[in-house]
Amino acid sequence: MFAARLFLPSAFRNLPALLMMAFVLPLLAGCGYNTIPTAEENARAAWSEVLNQYQRRADLIPNLVETVKGYASHEKDTLDAVVQARAKATQITVTPDTLKDPEALKKFQDAQAGLTGALSRLIAVSENYPDLKANQNFLALQAQLEGTENRIAVSRRDYIQAVRDYNLTLRTFPSVLWATLWFRGNEPFANFTVEEDKLQVPKVNFGTKQGG
Repeated sequence: MFAARLFLPSAFRNLPALLMMAFVLPLLAGCGYNTIPTAEENARAAWSEVLNQYQRRADLIPNLVETVKGYASHEKDTLDAVVQARAKATQITVTPDTLKDPEALKKFQDAQAGLTGALSRLIAVSENYPDLKANQNFLALQAQLEGTENRIAVSRRDYIQAVRDYNLTLRTFPSVLWATLWFRGNEPFANFTVEEDKLQVPKVNFGTKQGG
């Protein structure tokens, strides 16, 4: 009997803490405790997709440049501008862990906009070469580039929305309570700073007809 009395307090001494956890955890979840980390992870995932699509575009450019060079090698300045813009764009990146830095995002954005402009000029030059416009490899690259530019636009919009949602959780009730009590280290993520029309993708519209 004495041994049993000694055993029972030891076996059940953690019971109040377990009962408290069983009560508090559902309450926290119901009150939106998970809202901030969920929104943060969504924004990080959306940014990773933005990076994936910009990288996909960068991977297409060497083949595009080489194809154009085969038909318009004397357009050296335009071709060099694309190569240099690609190099700059791939050197500047913003990881999901550094999204709190607006200046870093602006540098990334400016570099990508520079590459978009260089591609637009290359496309305009290519319109002057009917044989290039009819080249099957060029047409395949055209289709891939068009698809990639569309995915960039979609992923960028998704990121903008995800960041808005996350940043709002840090300022609005009731999630602002959790930001104050439990997530003090969380800061708003940077977002794109220029109008959407300034980030329009280059129009890739090569026809196969020659002449007039």
